[in-house]
Amino acid sequence: MEMLWFWLVSVMVAIYVVMDGFDFGAGILHLFVAKSDTERREVLGAIGPLWDGNEVWLLAGGGAMFLAFPKVLASGFSGFYLAMFMVVWTLILRGISIEFRSHIQDGLWRGFWDGVFAFASILMPILLGAALGNVLRGVPVDGTGYFNIPLFTSFGVSNPVGILDWFTVLIGVFALVTIAAHGALFLAWKTEGPVHERVKGAARLLWPLVILLWLLSTVATRTVNPRIFSAFPHAPLAWLFFIVYLAGLALVFTGIRKERFLLAFLGSGAFIIGILATSAACVWPVMLRSTLDPAYDMTALNSSASSHGLSSGLGWWFIGFVIVLCYFANLFRIHRGKIKAAADGDGY
Repeated sequence: MEMLWFWLVSVMVAIYVVMDGFDFGAGILHLFVAKSDTERREVLGAIGPLWDGNEVWLLAGGGAMFLAFPKVLASGFSGFYLAMFMVVWTLILRGISIEFRSHIQDGLWRGFWDGVFAFASILMPILLGAALGNVLRGVPVDGTGYFNIPLFTSFGVSNPVGILDWFTVLIGVFALVTIAAHGALFLAWKTEGPVHERVKGAARLLWPLVILLWLLSTVATRTVNPRIFSAFPHAPLAWLFFIVYLAGLALVFTGIRKERFLLAFLGSGAFIIGILATSAACVWPVMLRSTLDPAYDMTALNSSASSHGLSSGLGWWFIGFVIVLCYFANLFRIHRGKIKAAADGDGY
C-alpha cells in the first residue's frame, strides 16, 4: 500500500508540472513572442480557461501527501519554510497579474502586470527545479526527522548544504528551459498568425537546449547521488519510464518538423512525466534523503500513515481522480481549436 501511494503522489506531482507547466511556459515567453497588446491578450486567452484549474493538481498532490505521508510533509514544510513562501507568493503574483492586467486600458498598467506575469512565470519553474534538485541531492534530516536549511551556503553539495547550490541551480535552469519549451509547443498548437510563427521559432531553439541541459543534469546527478544510478538497472519501472521520455522526445522533434504541434505538445508532456517518474523509480522508497546519515532517510515505508488510513483514502482518491479527469476532458473539449484575442474589455 505504501508503494501505491508513493506512486499516486508522484504521478499527481508530475501531472501538475505538465499541466501548470504549459501556462508557466506561456508566461515565460509572452514578452518575447507577443509584441502588441492584442497579441499578449491572445497568449493570455490561450491559457485563461485552464491555468487556475491546473493548480488543482498541486493542491491535490499536497493533500495526498498529507493523507499518506504526513511525516514527510511536516518535515518538508518546516525545512523548506522560506522556499514554500516564495512558491506561494509566486502563485499569488501570477494569478493577480492574469486577472488584473486587462482591467484598465492603460499601457503603463498593462506593461507592469505583463512584467509581473513574466517574473512569476520564470521564478516558479526555477523553484520547482531546485526542489527536485534538493530531493535528488538530499537534505540534512537528523534523527528527529526534521531539518533546517538556509537558502544558500557555499554553493557546494556537501554539508552544510543550502536550498541553492551549483547542482540545484543547474536543475532549476533545466526546469526553466524545459517548461518554456513545453509552453512554446502549447502556444504553437493554440495560436495562429504572428504569435504562432514566433513560438514555432522559439520551440526550435529551445528543444535542442533542453537536450543539452538534460545531459548535463544527468551527469551532475550521477556525481551528486550515485545511488540513483546504481538503483536504475534493478528498477523495471525506471526502464519503462525511461522509454516513455525518450519516446516523448522523438514525438517532440517529429511534431516540430511536421508542424503537428498537438503531437509535439503531447510528446513534451510524456518527456516531463517520464523523466520525473524515472527519478521517482530510482529513489524509491526514499522521499527525503538525509545528507547526514542514511539511517535518517525518510522513506515511504517508515513515514507513512496507518494501513487503515491508506486503505480508506484510496477509495476517495479514485473517485476524486475520475471527477478531475472528466472535468479537464470537458474543459479541453469546450476550448478546442485556435484561440483569438477577445475584443478589448470582453476578456483577457
